[in-house]
Amino acid sequence: MIFTRSEQEIMRMKRSGTIVAEVHELMRQHIKPGITTKELDELAENHIRSYGAEPAFKGYGGFPASICSSINHQVVHGIPGNVRLAEGDIISIDTGAQLEGYFSDAAKTYPVGKINSEAQELIDVTKQSFYEGLKFVREGFRLSDVSHAIQTYAENHGFSVVRNYVGHGIGTAMHEEPQIPNFGLPGKGPRLKKGMVLAIEPMINAGSYDVHVLSDGWTVVTDDGALSAHYEHTVAVTEDAPEILTVC
Repeated sequence: MIFTRSEQEIMRMKRSGTIVAEVHELMRQHIKPGITTKELDELAENHIRSYGAEPAFKGYGGFPASICSSINHQVVHGIPGNVRLAEGDIISIDTGAQLEGYFSDAAKTYPVGKINSEAQELIDVTKQSFYEGLKFVREGFRLSDVSHAIQTYAENHGFSVVRNYVGHGIGTAMHEEPQIPNFGLPGKGPRLKKGMVLAIEPMINAGSYDVHVLSDGWTVVTDDGALSAHYEHTVAVTEDAPEILTVC
């Protein structure tokens, strides 16, 4: 079942989304060579809890942390630990918050110090692929119009789109219908309606789109060891332009 949310519900999701956006600003400020992903996780959890909110990821399906911290060829679901970031790394941070029963979710990929031009292009294209998809988050378009726009932009720039992991609806649960692939033909799937809230999240690889899960049961990595980037916002369909809820 695909839910549509009232304006009041969307406002409540926007409050949780603001917390998520502030966490990402904290990450931007603190990501630098030498910091550990565990230290980043502690910063995120403390900030979320300071609002009386709950980290949406911690304990979800047994996940042990408040952020997913995925470095270089790690695609998603990286577990924070004692690994220290190094100059030239890239790191994807995915996090969410639950406030008063409503969830929001966002991810961004950050440079660690100075990075090479390929890594920067991957980050930039991944972010822009989200915004290409966002152009179709309007009443009347079909869900796969969003997916197709993301795929077309990424592939036109020489990158590949992860198939195994997709975006999702979000609201009073972390993951709701519909699933939102970042690839596919246009004109398929449900028509978008006012009140739908979607977590749209391109995961884009510099090499092949093939991935696998490490022995920890969580961390997803590229099969070929190529870099991967991730960009996500929680977005509401309105009567007019789409509204990004995970911004300050």
